[in-house]
Amino acid sequence: MQNEFDNLYKQSCNNKNFINLMKHITSDNNILLAYRNIKKNKGSTTVGTDNLNINYFKNMETKKFIERIQNKFDNYIPKSVRRVEIPKQNGKTRPLGIPCIEDRILQQCIKQVLEPICEAKFYKHSYGFRPNRSTKHAIARCMQIMNFSNAYYVVDIDIKGFFDNVNHSKLKKQLWNIGIHDKNLICIIGKILKSEIQGIGIPTKGTPQGGIISPLLSNIVLNELDWWISSQWETFETRYKYTQQSHKYKAMKTSNLKEIRLVRYADDFKIFCKDFKTAQKIYNATRLWLKERLDLDISPDKSKITNLRKNYTEFLGFKLMVKPKRNKYVCQSRMCDKSKNNAINKLKDQIKKIQKQENSNEVSILNSMILGIHNYYNIATYISKDVKKISFLVTGTLEMRLKNWISNKPKFSETYKRLYGNYNGKIRTIYNVTIFPIYGCKTRPPNNFNQNICNYTERGRLLIHDRLKGYYHLIKYLLKSSNYTGTAELCDNMLSLIAGQKGKCYITGLDLETDNMECHHKIPKSNGGTDEYKNLVWLCAEAHVLVHCNEKYTITKYLGLLSLDEKGLKRVNSLRKLVGNSVI
Repeated sequence: MQNEFDNLYKQSCNNKNFINLMKHITSDNNILLAYRNIKKNKGSTTVGTDNLNINYFKNMETKKFIERIQNKFDNYIPKSVRRVEIPKQNGKTRPLGIPCIEDRILQQCIKQVLEPICEAKFYKHSYGFRPNRSTKHAIARCMQIMNFSNAYYVVDIDIKGFFDNVNHSKLKKQLWNIGIHDKNLICIIGKILKSEIQGIGIPTKGTPQGGIISPLLSNIVLNELDWWISSQWETFETRYKYTQQSHKYKAMKTSNLKEIRLVRYADDFKIFCKDFKTAQKIYNATRLWLKERLDLDISPDKSKITNLRKNYTEFLGFKLMVKPKRNKYVCQSRMCDKSKNNAINKLKDQIKKIQKQENSNEVSILNSMILGIHNYYNIATYISKDVKKISFLVTGTLEMRLKNWISNKPKFSETYKRLYGNYNGKIRTIYNVTIFPIYGCKTRPPNNFNQNICNYTERGRLLIHDRLKGYYHLIKYLLKSSNYTGTAELCDNMLSLIAGQKGKCYITGLDLETDNMECHHKIPKSNGGTDEYKNLVWLCAEAHVLVHCNEKYTITKYLGLLSLDEKGLKRVNSLRKLVGNSVI
C-alpha cells in the first residue's frame, strides 16, 4: 500500500480533491494491513456488543476474510457500540464507545487511506494522535517557546466535553474542505458517527471515544482552529515574500501584529503570548470562535491565563514555568501534583497485590510501572527531585508490607544492569526479581519533532527506517511474494517475526537471505500447534533440516555445515524436543 499512500499524500499536498477513495479502502492489501494494525493493538482482544474479538478471524482463510470485509462495505450498517465508563483521577468517569471488531477493522481501513490525505493538511505543531509524534514532542515545543520566544503568558482553553459535542454536519463539511469529495465514503463516516450506543440510542452529535477513526476525526475538527491561530502570526501572509522565516518574523515585529504561538495535543492546547493584554484578547477571540465556528463551549473554571514567571501551567502530566537564570528566564518542568499522587497510589496498590499474590509476575509488573514512570517523565528538568519524593513514600510501604520477602541477594537482569547498574542505593530482591530503584531517573532534555519525518515520503521514511536497514529487504520480499494460502494470522506474524529476529536465523544468528529462509512452527500444526507469534521462528534452510532430521549421517553433515556454538546447539535441541525428536 506504500505507493498508494505516497501518491495520496503528494496529491493532497497539491490540493487535489479525491472523488474515488473507496477503491483504495476496499483493496486486498489495505484490508490485510488493517487486520495487521488492529491485531497488534492491545484493545483487539476487547469484545463489542456481539461478544467477538480479533481471535474470531485468526483461523479464517485470507481470501475469505478479505471478501467478507469487502461485502460489509457494499451495504454498510454498523452494529451497536458497547459503552464502558472508565474512572478518572478526579473521581468522575470517562465514557468509552467500543465498536464491534468487524466495525473496527472497517474503520481502520478508512483511517489508513484518510491519514495520508489529512497529514498533508494538518498544522505542524499539532502532536496528538498523529504518526511518529508524541507528548514529549509537545512538551519540547512548549519549552522551546518559553526559552527562546520570551512568551511568558499562556492561555489554557478547556473545551467542555469535546468528544461528546462534535457537530456531525460541521465535521462532514470539514472533510469536504480538506478534499474528501467521495460521497460514498462521507456517507459511511456519517453512519459510523450515528452508530447506536448500547443503552443510550442513536447520538445526534459527538465522536465515540474508543472508535478507531475518532482521533483522526477530532484532529480534522480542530485543524481549522490550528490554522486560524497560526494565521495570526506564524503563517501570516505578508505582501513581501521572504526567503527566510527569521527575516519575516523580524519584519513582522515592527508592525502592530501580536506574537502568539500554538501547541496542541488532541483537545488540550496552549497559546503562548508576550503580554497579558494580548493573552486576554486571544482568550476571548478563541472562546467566541469555538462557539460560532464549531459550536463548542469552553469550561470557564478550567480555562485561564497564566503568568509563567509567577505560576506553573499544567500540560500532559507536567507542570511548566520560567525562572531567572543568568540574566534571562528559562523553562523549568516537573511532574504535576496529580501525576505524582497518581504514581504513588498505583505503586502502593501494586505492592499490596504482591503481598496477596506472592509471585514473581507481580514484582515484574511493579518494575514495568517504575520503568514507565521514568520513561514518560524523564524529560522534566526536576524529575530527580520528584522521583526521590515518590521513592521515599513508596519505599516505606514496600518495607512495611513485604519485609518478610525482601532478600539481600540481588539477581540483576540485563535490563537492570543496562539502566540502573550505576546506582548505589539499597537493593531489594523479592521472589528472585530485583526491584528497579524508583529514585533512579535522570533528566533527558526532549528533542523537538523533526518535521522531515513522514510516513508518506521517501526522505521521511529514511529517517524512520534507519534501524531496519539490515533486514528491510526481507520485509519487502515477504510483502511482494505473499500469497493468500495461509491464514491472515500466519501472514501477519511471519512479517512481525522478521523484525523481531532482526533478520537473523534463530539458531545460527547469521543474516537470513531471501532464498534461504524458512518459517518453522515450534509445535507442528499436526500436533496442535497454532500460527501464533510465539509458536513461530525463522530459520535458514540448513538449520531447519537439522531440527527435523533423524538420520545420523544427515545430522553430522549439517552440524559440520553450520559449525554451531553451545548456544546454537542448545536452541536446536529445544526445537527438536518440541517436534518430538531426540536431542543431539
